[in-house]
Amino acid sequence: MDKGHVELEVCPDGVAIITIHNPPVNSLSVPVFLGLREKYEEALKRDDVKAIVLTGAGDKFSGGFDITSMQGFQKANGDDSSISFVSVDLQTNMVEGSRKPSVAAIQGLALGGGLELAMCCHARLAAPKAQLGLPELQLGVIPGGGGTQRLPRLIGLPKAIEMMLTSKPISSEEARELGLVDAIVPAKDLISTARRWALEITNSQKPKIVSLHKTDKLEALGEAREILRFARQQTMKRAPNLFHPLKCLDAVEVGIVSGGLAGLYKESEVFRECMAFLSKGIGACFLCSEGNRKDQGYHRSWAETEGSEEGWNNWWWPHGLWDCHSMHSQWHSSFY
Repeated sequence: MDKGHVELEVCPDGVAIITIHNPPVNSLSVPVFLGLREKYEEALKRDDVKAIVLTGAGDKFSGGFDITSMQGFQKANGDDSSISFVSVDLQTNMVEGSRKPSVAAIQGLALGGGLELAMCCHARLAAPKAQLGLPELQLGVIPGGGGTQRLPRLIGLPKAIEMMLTSKPISSEEARELGLVDAIVPAKDLISTARRWALEITNSQKPKIVSLHKTDKLEALGEAREILRFARQQTMKRAPNLFHPLKCLDAVEVGIVSGGLAGLYKESEVFRECMAFLSKGIGACFLCSEGNRKDQGYHRSWAETEGSEEGWNNWWWPHGLWDCHSMHSQWHSSFY
């Protein structure tokens, strides 16, 4: 049965703290998504709320999307609109599009849908050594909550592709260097600092960044297409029997060519295709097949190695293939 809930607390300074509760990793189940919508609607309507801090209970922000929960949500609604509800209605229109700023306070981990939710906020603060990443491809799907659109806009296309295709997370320290995180804050000061940051955005003392509209980190169209061409070549060489990595790159390209919103809808379409594939049992059998693991160059899943460096490096592409700097130098030299 689905579990999890969301709580809202309004502080005397006018900042609403919205907290995800779904132990052990605050996964994003159906009740959590519905709770987020309910609490955001309340916070946006209340006159005593000036800004919002979004966080997770305990020592984790969110471990990400609960795919089995989403399958149940689709069955309950009788259609495939659930992912569009999450990606467009909740995250883009309500959170990112709100006149009241949201600041994500991240500690422990923000993975998959958890990171996608954080990227919808107008700023992100993280505790030291937190882990941030989009590991969806190791599950046979693509990021379905805007990750294919916002991550390239926040950190640039080469590193975003690397993170998505390898499913490997980065530390909050590296995220700060890349621009994915705005500041590193001691865990004990994280919420209080996020509250001040949110109020400073409200008072125009800090910028209110809408990630989906950012373009300063994106390469020129010709260069972006060359990066994507190179990524597709390497993907087909290393994993010729997997379709979802190429579909992920398709969603990224639509966003670069036609804008972030068009990219979100393409992402939702591809995510549904992946879910349909997995629901037939074909994808699950393929991903779990030891023979296919050996054929594609991966050995053990992240879960089997408990999130160790070895697990991320050995998943299904050999370590180093998607090194951001080496990839950038190869496509850059060929482009010019």
